[in-house]
Amino acid sequence: MLQEPIERHTIAVLVENEPGVLARVIGLFSGRGYNIESLTVAEVNPYDHLSRITVVTSGTRMIIEQIKAQLSRLVPIRSVADLTDEGPRVERELALLKVSGRGESRVESLRIADVFRARVVDSTIESFVFEMTGSTEKIDAFIKLMEPLGLVDVARTGVVAISRGKEGLKPPPVPATACPERKN
Repeated sequence: MLQEPIERHTIAVLVENEPGVLARVIGLFSGRGYNIESLTVAEVNPYDHLSRITVVTSGTRMIIEQIKAQLSRLVPIRSVADLTDEGPRVERELALLKVSGRGESRVESLRIADVFRARVVDSTIESFVFEMTGSTEKIDAFIKLMEPLGLVDVARTGVVAISRGKEGLKPPPVPATACPERKN
């Protein structure tokens, strides 16, 4: 029996910015046993009170389609876009890494940081805090190289993503009948 391959998808969700929306989205994932690899959320349109949730998840094609369909049915959600299926996109993550060390390991950590274009944002006699942005894979590689040099702490933002090209993630138009105060 052939088993469907596991796919990694980045899904952008435009939601009304109101209390409990994030809990409902997370509840959908946890209640059905779906994994969230990365989750970011921020208000993107204060005038219309809209926030953007970016979720990175993995599953078979059937599971990904179920996730998108179930997200679309949640009431405060305005639109759902599978950036992975839509085509080219830009994905980035921010990470802060604290590396402790002296002598040669300290010098080596600076050399590696330079290769990865990580910036030193804090420095003491015994430690550095590096800031870097890039793909998840790039950050994972940097972390792996810093581990033997004295990596003591990591903070990551999670993936943010946006599709390439002229189109943006837009909510569908609200019908005039849904907003009695809206004038035609």
